[in-house]
Amino acid sequence: MGSVKQYFSSLASGISSLIKGMEVTGKEFVTPKITERYPEDRETRHVPERFRATLELIYDAEGNHKCIACGTCERNCPNGTISLQTKMVDTWKGKKKKLETYNYDLGSCTFCQLCVTSCPTAAIRFNNDFEQAVFTRDKLVKKLNYLPEKPEPEPTEEERAKFEAEKAAKIEAAKKAAAAKKAAAAKAAGDAPAKPDEKK
Repeated sequence: MGSVKQYFSSLASGISSLIKGMEVTGKEFVTPKITERYPEDRETRHVPERFRATLELIYDAEGNHKCIACGTCERNCPNGTISLQTKMVDTWKGKKKKLETYNYDLGSCTFCQLCVTSCPTAAIRFNNDFEQAVFTRDKLVKKLNYLPEKPEPEPTEEERAKFEAEKAAKIEAAKKAAAAKKAAAAKAAGDAPAKPDEKK
């Protein structure tokens, strides 16, 4: 008797579950469709600004970027997605590290944005260009500094004079610090008690 009761109880539970499922399915039949007609609506499609599609180097209207080739983004990337190649160039201020190649592998990027948040000059960002489909993986490796690097601008007379004055002041301060350190060491040596003569 108990098994028959259990059978009908399970049957009623199954029918109730089936009715609930059919109710959800029936509602979907009459719900207005929201399918977007892509790619026909590409021009009017709205993509949220916060959507992370691919990394890019920010250029201004004159074709300049703010990357200082410090390598912070490369070191903070957990997947080794970013690879920088740098070079040392001579400028009127002396040697300076410059960006030569900024490679970014979209195929291994996790879009964690650690590179963007750690950049000291805000030189990179994620754009929302979601159309990144390619046929081969090597196409996913991108060179972000696609514009030719511009030479260092020539300084004005005021800038050069200011730089030379600051350089001379630093040299003078370093000399004074070294002299003070030497004088302190000599004084400490003079104040030290003399060693007693060793008995023969």
